[in-house]
Amino acid sequence: MEYKNPGATVDLIVERRERILLVKRKEGPFRDSWALPGGFLEYGKETLEQAAIRELNEETGLIAQHLKLFGVYSAPNRDPRGHTISHVYIAASYGELKAGDDAKEAKFYPLYDVPELAFDHEKIIKDYIKYKNGK
Repeated sequence: MEYKNPGATVDLIVERRERILLVKRKEGPFRDSWALPGGFLEYGKETLEQAAIRELNEETGLIAQHLKLFGVYSAPNRDPRGHTISHVYIAASYGELKAGDDAKEAKFYPLYDVPELAFDHEKIIKDYIKYKNGK
C-alpha cells in the first residue's frame, strides 16, 4: 500500500491599523494573484514557527514576532499542486516592507477591502475578521 501524506505549509496574518499584509505571487499556481505570505515547511529542517518566520522575511523583508496559531486549513483542494495543510499564524512584525523571494509585490490592504485572493485565503481572512469581531 502506498502512503500519501499532505504537505505542511504556513500562512501568516499580519495586520497593521486595520490593514492586512498581502503578497503578489511571482510564480504559479496563481501567478500574479494576491495571497497571504507563506509557504512550505522545509522538511526535517525547521518547525512550523520557524517556517512562518522564514517565509515572512523571505517574501516581505519583515521580521515576525509574537506568533500565535490562528487555525489549520486542510481542504484537499485548497492547493492545485496537491493536498496541503496550512497552519495559519497571526504575527506582529517590524522592519522595512519589500517584496522578495517568490513575491512580486508586498503591501498592506484594507482588511475589509482585499482583492481577489489565491488558494483559500479569502476564507482565512473572513474567519479572521469573525475572530476579531468576537463572533
